[in-house]
Amino acid sequence: MEFVHKSVLFDEAIDSLNIDDTKVIADLTAGGGGHSREIAKRAKRLIAIDQDPDAIKVLGERLGSLDNVTIVNDNFVNIKSIVSSLGLDSIDGMLLDLGVSSFQLDTAQRGFSYHKDAPLDMRMSKSGLSAKDVVNTYSEEQLADILYRYGEEKFSRRIAKNIVEARQNGEIETTFELVDIIKSAYPQKAMRDSHPARKTFQAIRIEVNAELDKLSQTLDSALDVLAPGGRISVITFHSLEDRMVKERFAKWANPCTCPKEFPVCVCGKKPLGEMPFKSKAPSKAELEENPRARSSRLRTFIKY
Repeated sequence: MEFVHKSVLFDEAIDSLNIDDTKVIADLTAGGGGHSREIAKRAKRLIAIDQDPDAIKVLGERLGSLDNVTIVNDNFVNIKSIVSSLGLDSIDGMLLDLGVSSFQLDTAQRGFSYHKDAPLDMRMSKSGLSAKDVVNTYSEEQLADILYRYGEEKFSRRIAKNIVEARQNGEIETTFELVDIIKSAYPQKAMRDSHPARKTFQAIRIEVNAELDKLSQTLDSALDVLAPGGRISVITFHSLEDRMVKERFAKWANPCTCPKEFPVCVCGKKPLGEMPFKSKAPSKAELEENPRARSSRLRTFIKY
């Protein structure tokens, strides 16, 4: 299958980075090269990073011939070491387009989609802990916890109980096996709201790829490697990611720890930068063209 990914909030994300031909920009989730291709046209240098070997192959085909592009197969959590290994002290901007790419969702054998029957996998890097490992080895308590914490799934305990009971008859190996188990835990009335497997699949994917832990580490590392005036833009796809980015940016913009009743700041903590806008959501036209963009949000921080 061709690596196709509709880049959400495309114009907004590119504009937010304020790119010109003096700047070094890193696309930390380069994927199929949608954002990367446009960044490469405008920037002095593009560092295109992705942990997915399939994406790296495609990036090589699409961008490898460009003199100002460096392609790196790594996880964005290692941005500090990546920048250092390229002989750079800092960079001028970076983009994080989080979540699962259209290619990963549409490639059945990757196991990300609850609409396609495939082996339980969900590994963005195609290595390490898999969804099958999580489903078949985690305790009932662990399963219930990640479904509630990462999927905000209110039927987490019932689903976890059904998973543990089902695997006593043999390993749960495919996405549709898991979907059937989830459906068996759902009240009929709740089935009408959205696909019953959506939250569970999100939660397991986040656990498999340690997405929130790596995002938290990456945000702090990103601020360290940004040059003064540099920008970090993040596109999120669910409330847990967006809350983390929103709170981190707000803390950087206003790190003061003085009690609210103090008339002036005495803690001495100065703002590390500012947010040029609160957040941006997809336009109506984009949502009509790409319904998968519906939950996306863009936030940007400028370092002082």
